[in-house]
Amino acid sequence: MVHSLRFSFVSLTILALLPLLASAQRAPFAVGTASAAPGQKATGYLDVPAGVDAGTNIPVVVVNGAKPGPVLALLTGAHGTEYVSVIAIEKLIVSLDPAEISGTVILIPLVNIASFEQKVPHVNPVDNKSMNRFYPGKADGTQTDRASFLITKDVVDRCDYLIDYHGGDLDESLRPYAYWGPTGKDSQDRISKDMVLAFGLDHIIIWHDRPTDLAASRYLDNTASLRGKPSIVVEAGYAGTVESDDVALLVNGSLSTMRALKMLPGAPHYIEHPVWLDKIVDIISDGPGIWYPLVKRGSYVQEGMKLGYVTDYFGNIILEPRAPEAGVVLHVNAVPSLKKGDNIADLGVVATKAPL
Repeated sequence: MVHSLRFSFVSLTILALLPLLASAQRAPFAVGTASAAPGQKATGYLDVPAGVDAGTNIPVVVVNGAKPGPVLALLTGAHGTEYVSVIAIEKLIVSLDPAEISGTVILIPLVNIASFEQKVPHVNPVDNKSMNRFYPGKADGTQTDRASFLITKDVVDRCDYLIDYHGGDLDESLRPYAYWGPTGKDSQDRISKDMVLAFGLDHIIIWHDRPTDLAASRYLDNTASLRGKPSIVVEAGYAGTVESDDVALLVNGSLSTMRALKMLPGAPHYIEHPVWLDKIVDIISDGPGIWYPLVKRGSYVQEGMKLGYVTDYFGNIILEPRAPEAGVVLHVNAVPSLKKGDNIADLGVVATKAPL
């Protein structure tokens, strides 16, 4: 009897130690200077070296789960004044508990440091390039090229799944939406579609016309998708504001997607009947002037409907932009100032049927 009890005690002790032993066998996961052992969280930087212009240090966080699983990359701040997405990732950095996670989460809360610090929308003021248009980057280009190259090598190539976060920049009054880009690969597309539905944003753009050249993918999620990594883009926040509801959309959507990927316990909350959008129509200003919008973000408009008007600096109407097709206003210019080539509004055209 004593022998039997002793054997049972030893067996139970071994069973209790198995998760710790398995965890101990896994190596630390490092991105840049952030290195986390299993069950730990670590912070550090991706060091972008100086080249034809200044170098930069991009903050990175590694949350290495106590249990094995896939690697998920969460990146934001390519446009440093899209503040809601930056704040949402900051909240995830604080709240994610390695003890609850199966796998590893890489979080980059702010790619475009100069944009954030100098309050410059859309571009990196160091080289005047958008930091989501030059992937996969190159080692000998300008700062944006070099940062994109490093992110591709150290994050994209090492993750299994990726979410790219954006929102309304300082001059964009935006309603929340997501992008899903089918690749034609059934298994990959099934996973990425599951990710975007689990994220829960109720308007989803089917991004058909993305580049297909691996060496010139341009966009972050496009770069990941072409490398076989299921990826989505999510957007919330508008005109430089940080509303708690918008932050919650991105935080809760991230946690739901992690549950769908079996990286967190619990069931995901899928959006059951999203509005699928087949394409985006840009309305562009053909000259400078003062913009007076007549529609708001999220409005549905008919073809030919007047979206607003533009005056010269004497109050004379010089342009009355109209909707070229029926659709939903995804974002509208949030400030009066316009120059030639500025985006006045983006319309999402509703798809005739949901993707299979």
